[in-house]
Amino acid sequence: MAWLIIETSCSLIGWFFLYVLLCHLNSVGDYEWNCRLVTLIHGILSVCVTAYIGFIAGPWPFTHPGKLSCTENTSLQILALVLSLGYFFFDMAWCVHFRTEGPVMLAHHTMSIFGILLALGLGESGIETCAVLFGSEITNPLLQARWFLKRMGRYDSLAGDVVDLLFILLFASVRIGVGSRMLYCELTSPKPLFIVKVCGVAIYTLSWIFMVDIARFACRKTRTKYRRWKERYKLDDSNGHAVKVK
Repeated sequence: MAWLIIETSCSLIGWFFLYVLLCHLNSVGDYEWNCRLVTLIHGILSVCVTAYIGFIAGPWPFTHPGKLSCTENTSLQILALVLSLGYFFFDMAWCVHFRTEGPVMLAHHTMSIFGILLALGLGESGIETCAVLFGSEITNPLLQARWFLKRMGRYDSLAGDVVDLLFILLFASVRIGVGSRMLYCELTSPKPLFIVKVCGVAIYTLSWIFMVDIARFACRKTRTKYRRWKERYKLDDSNGHAVKVK
């Protein structure tokens, strides 16, 4: 436990130092800009490490679900979990201090911290937790790209539409589609502890809350795009420039 506290503290200090360094080097950007850069770096790093764990190092979370928790966490799994735990502590503190996020995102961070602490404290279920981290963070770069496009005034463009479309498709397919399969494997396996299963259900429920918000956003944006296209078509038609296809 002492080593866990030391490793997590080092991870937290590392992410905070990176944030301070970015604020020093990128004085043009504000605090949120630099925090978003830290979030982007964590997302890419976390996806790469957890992808290696799941696809190469193993074990594969979806086969033989009974083996998900019967072995101790590997050193690589612990490294991935500690890196993300330090980041979530940093980002949670930043969001609370600057009051930039709502209750749903804060609940997501809280559940992420609790889930990682649970896996590290138990010394097992590391592979499931890494799989959840992979699914949670794989959409992160697109989410940050969307924010940066907005700040640069380039969101209302083809790039913004492509980022939104990819984000929606990736979120729905990975966090909801693959996440449903992951949760099924977790719940039907006799090996994971009950508290681990409850944590999995809670995180999956949060994913559906996010999915509902994303679906509403997609509907609003689609209606807005259609309305703009219709108005532009009417304007061209009134000017005699509409092209009719027989």
